[in-house]
Amino acid sequence: MSVLRVSHLVKRFGGLIATDDVSLTVEEGEIHALIGPNGAGKSTLINQLCGELAPDAGRVELAGRDVTRLSVPARVAMGLGRTFQVTSLLEDATCRANIAMAVQAREGLNFRIWDRIVARQHLWDQADALLAGTALAERSAVAVQDLSHGERKQLELLVALARKPRILLLDEPMAGLGHVESQEMITRLREVGAQTPMLLVEHDMEAVFALATRISVLVYGRIIASGSVEDIRANPEVREAYLGAEDELC
Repeated sequence: MSVLRVSHLVKRFGGLIATDDVSLTVEEGEIHALIGPNGAGKSTLINQLCGELAPDAGRVELAGRDVTRLSVPARVAMGLGRTFQVTSLLEDATCRANIAMAVQAREGLNFRIWDRIVARQHLWDQADALLAGTALAERSAVAVQDLSHGERKQLELLVALARKPRILLLDEPMAGLGHVESQEMITRLREVGAQTPMLLVEHDMEAVFALATRISVLVYGRIIASGSVEDIRANPEVREAYLGAEDELC
């Protein structure tokens, strides 16, 4: 059974068809990359999968259950995790507190700053376990507002993982990262992908080719190709869709 199944999804904005009969799946153990030129409809598709946009037609299933008309919180509760192009974190809180609050949200607990810390120790323990061995381990007490862009990206991934998702939707996790940070993120995503299936939306083709077990190409709202890294690299229609940017696909 697919963790995520999208069937014949359509989204129109007036005369523009932003999502045109899109079907795809994400399987257990898979990192499925979604690529395409700017304006291809990738963000519109992701927003439909998350519940932020309602499709005009089609179906979205999560672990075999129809979630097409469910809200964002309902999908999150069922195991859908997401990161964003622009990080969405609590600026005044520390790295550790951001993760702990994600843990408590998963458990359905109230989190009040006046609670005695001993009463919530298990939240901090789980936050520390997620931080252990990461580049943020030594930055756990630093407020988000004082983190670098790359550190924010890493923290957002940990916050998403704190909810123990069935699947992760990653919206351009490499955006704005330098070379060293990108390599660190690739290593981290490979580790996470061994445990949690992903749909990865990304422009960085080096990262896509390093991570993806399968790639789908979206152009003008339609999936024009889907297959292995080798299949996509060799596909002439994909090369044409990227307007001659063949170096990216080599």
